[in-house]
Amino acid sequence: MPHANLFLRTIPPLLVVALVGLPVFVAVVTGLTAGDGATWDHILQNRLVPYTLTTLSVLLMTAIMILGLAVPAAWMITQYDFPGRGIFSWAMILPLAMPGYVMAYSWADLMGVAGPLQSWIRDVSGLSARDYWFPNLFSSVGLAFVLASTLFPYVYITARAAFAMQSRTSIEAARSLGARPIDLFWRVALPVALPTILGGLCLALMEAAADYGAADFLGIQTLGVGIIRSWQSFGEPNTAARLALALILIAGAFLIAARLFQGQRGTQQTSSRWQSQERSKLSPLTGIGVTALCSIILLICFAVPVLRLIWLALENRVSAADLGPLLRATLLLGAMGAAMAFLSAIIFSLSSKRSATLQLATRIIAAAGYAAPGAVLGLGALFIIRETGQALYGSVAIGFLVWIYVSRFTSAGVEPIQASLARLPKNLDLAAQSLGSTGLKQFLRVDLPLIAPGAFAAGLILFVEILKELPATLMLRPFGWDTLAVRAHAYATDERLAQATLPSLLIVLAGLAPVLLLSWRLGQTERT
Repeated sequence: MPHANLFLRTIPPLLVVALVGLPVFVAVVTGLTAGDGATWDHILQNRLVPYTLTTLSVLLMTAIMILGLAVPAAWMITQYDFPGRGIFSWAMILPLAMPGYVMAYSWADLMGVAGPLQSWIRDVSGLSARDYWFPNLFSSVGLAFVLASTLFPYVYITARAAFAMQSRTSIEAARSLGARPIDLFWRVALPVALPTILGGLCLALMEAAADYGAADFLGIQTLGVGIIRSWQSFGEPNTAARLALALILIAGAFLIAARLFQGQRGTQQTSSRWQSQERSKLSPLTGIGVTALCSIILLICFAVPVLRLIWLALENRVSAADLGPLLRATLLLGAMGAAMAFLSAIIFSLSSKRSATLQLATRIIAAAGYAAPGAVLGLGALFIIRETGQALYGSVAIGFLVWIYVSRFTSAGVEPIQASLARLPKNLDLAAQSLGSTGLKQFLRVDLPLIAPGAFAAGLILFVEILKELPATLMLRPFGWDTLAVRAHAYATDERLAQATLPSLLIVLAGLAPVLLLSWRLGQTERT
């Protein structure tokens, strides 16, 4: 019996570790050992540096924009009362429901020469399109704007939590010494919250580095686009694998930085930290200004793009007749991927309670899968398919695609489940064991019912993340298994934005459920 328990406690998590980590490992090894060729020589001499510099410049601009959007909004919402604060406190998270490529489709139509913004300028001024300057979305700055608009909630959530949980004593002491509101922010609150904010920023930039759909649509030559094109256009997976090494290094650097910053949290806490901070009442004029600022952020990053997609769909009377097969394929792949990733997350979480070594291994491997962009994992799957002599069709392709979903998103399920487990009383294990409930039986009968809310949130997040995933699905899907994301991208790249609206809106609609759940949970934990 002890040997059986040891087997159940070690073998399943080790198998899941191998399952999650193998695609990343294969892609890295292939990139390191792939031979040279004409295509690689061309990219090395002409494209590698531009790909890398463009990616890094986009990430830098994205970081600046994210901080400019998220940190002021989080500070105002946690520290001040103003009209609409209760709505903005949860609505600021809504842009998470919109993938970057959907945001790019909408704003490209809004900002185009024939779009409503430039048409209005010409109608009012009487000028032609050549007579005035207008921002170009099809640029690195435009891509950074699109990515920042969808990813700033990562930093908003972490900044809001950091500001809300700071010591009341320090804030009141600074106020008693005559500190102005701007000094409270720059000299007291921000230095303490900075590690948490930077941790959230690194996670957001890791997602930005993994982007393919928005960059490809806007014509920006990032590493993600280069990887897909090396495989798709040149038929050179080995060259794509070498490019993937640079992207893995960038994403891995952000992941390590996020962990380091998260490890610096919790400073400057006192015995009075759980007392509620009273939010300051703003003057009517200032309150209106803050409301206007939050409204502009929410309009630009969510409301206007969604309303434009709805308008395009209605104006062009887009038919939903062909959405049935897309919806079925999307839901089926999402359900299979979410179920397997959820099972992997449960195994990871269960093993983390039993062994410190397994806990470290599972966290590292799950994080590595999450840090690796979908294009990199897709390449890993293609190499495995090639070496095993399989063909990319039918059930084989579906199986590999679900495998990549598990590798990419298991970490997104592990975090909420382990957070729920960490909140359980420490003596609960001893009590369960004294009643003869151990191992899997304890997890199913004791732990799982208590962590059900966190587990439900994990399953929902996994399902929606898979729904939005584009590059791996684009690379591995079998014939006849287009998803909503793949079809929307195909329509958009063919300049049929009207036809891309309904698939895009369905993706956003599906993403609203976990985002609203996250908003509710954040509101429950905030000290009000």
